Amino acid sequence: MLKAVLSIVAVVIVAVAGVVAYAAATQPDTFHVQRAATINAPPEKLSAILTDLRRGGEWSPYEKKDPAMKKIFSGPASGSGARLEWDGNGDVGAGSLTVANVTPSKVTLNLAMTRPMTANNVVEYSFKPQGNATSMTWAMHGPMPLISKVMCLFLNLDRMIGADMERGLQDLKALAER
Repeated sequence: MLKAVLSIVAVVIVAVAGVVAYAAATQPDTFHVQRAATINAPPEKLSAILTDLRRGGEWSPYEKKDPAMKKIFSGPASGSGARLEWDGNGDVGAGSLTVANVTPSKVTLNLAMTRPMTANNVVEYSFKPQGNATSMTWAMHGPMPLISKVMCLFLNLDRMIGADMERGLQDLKALAER
């Protein structure tokens, strides 16, 4: 009797693992999340805020999740090469953010997470002038390794990251429109 129950449990575990593995394998190899807002400020003002990583506490949703996070800044004060390394609580993890490229229409950053998991993603802030305002898009994209694919079976990555982006855009709008 016990042998039969254990056999059934083993078959169920293998079947569930197989379904999860199949579902994860059918997930895309990359992800892309983005949100947009119209901000009553010129692109140059937004770029100046976003490329000065020391100003993150004024608008970043991640710095608001952990105001006590440890931060180390290196490179230039702003612009290409500016770098932030952080180590924070469970809400923000640890990693680095480096301004990779700045043009009048886009700021590109490299995001390297080391905790809670290793990930290398790209963050892009794109600007389109609209009269005295700017249509700004905040996007993040990167590879989806197997562990991320499995996690995305249970979590909605777009909703999770997108909610942070929406909060950040609201706070950036308030800051830039002062």
